Amino acid sequence: MQNLEMSALIGEVDPPRAEAVAAIAEAKRAGIRVRMITGDHAVTAAAIAAELGIEGRAVTGAEFAEMTDAEADRQVDEIGVIARVAPEHKVRLVEVLKRKGNIVAMTGDGVNDAPAIGAADIGIAMGITGTDVAKGAAKMILADDNFATIISAVEQGRLVYDNLQKFLRIQIANLFMFILAFLGSSAFAIAGTALLSPAQVLWIHMAVVAPIGAVMGLDLATPGIMDRKPRPFNQPIIVRSMMVRLFIAGLFMAAATLVLVQIGKVSYDSLEVGQTMALVGLSLMNISVALNLRFPEESAFGPSTFSNPKLLWAFAWAFVGAMLITQLDVLQDVFGTLPLTGWQWAICLAPAVLLLLLGELGKVVLRARRR
Repeated sequence: MQNLEMSALIGEVDPPRAEAVAAIAEAKRAGIRVRMITGDHAVTAAAIAAELGIEGRAVTGAEFAEMTDAEADRQVDEIGVIARVAPEHKVRLVEVLKRKGNIVAMTGDGVNDAPAIGAADIGIAMGITGTDVAKGAAKMILADDNFATIISAVEQGRLVYDNLQKFLRIQIANLFMFILAFLGSSAFAIAGTALLSPAQVLWIHMAVVAPIGAVMGLDLATPGIMDRKPRPFNQPIIVRSMMVRLFIAGLFMAAATLVLVQIGKVSYDSLEVGQTMALVGLSLMNISVALNLRFPEESAFGPSTFSNPKLLWAFAWAFVGAMLITQLDVLQDVFGTLPLTGWQWAICLAPAVLLLLLGELGKVVLRARRR
């Protein structure tokens, strides 16, 4: 062909999905490092990585393979893109990252991705374009082949784990309370093992703690849940500092219970009045404990307190239930309670208010230390 004149030049581009850019940015805030492994040319891969917000320099698979283990360990934190890769390069990257203590997730769709998917802590295969081999090696399959779905799954996982912690907090605080209260009742000769009747203990467990705990177990996400760094894989579900807080909350509730029973015995010459006041006081204190422990550092007086209407209904039930158990004759007979005067209700309310305020003071200290 001769004497030809160029009349047009056409360029094609396959731009990254907009949601992928946002997902990578959110992953970065959550402490998750995203890397690109591709068969494309290193220059092309580096340009796309820059558009996506993937940090780190680009190397080829051959360059990565030439590194010794010591060099790979030293340089891997600087590498964001590995181009022109072979399957063994992907596996080696997973092994290097795991050797440095990282929890590694690997995504892919082809047969050549399967070894690395299987070697990762969390293998993720594409559900639409993925091969059967990749799906068979994976622990998770994306139904929509969308990277942003992985970040959504991380958020949902953190939400479930966070809500499990909320449920356990209120349960453990009440276990501490009952143990310390009955030990204190015997040690200080207040009421011995008759501090509360079995029916009254069941009321607190089943009618107060259980509804609040169940709703907290299905709560909304804690504000800033995706701004946290990943927790260590061997971290207990209730860390030591939180266990100390739960013990202090249980100790406070136990002491308040003993004081209320003693007030009933001494001021009103009736153990039944003291037990009733303790039962009402525990119902109200559990509302304060839930508000204190739902968000360990965020104030209970913020807008997030009203973000879960079901939890507000559970709080309302704890208060209304305390009224019913002291006013209805049939419940009085079942649970051994008596009607309370307005002044007695005020006495029962005092430790709940004090517990809430002390919890808020502790959160102020924690926020100041974190800053």
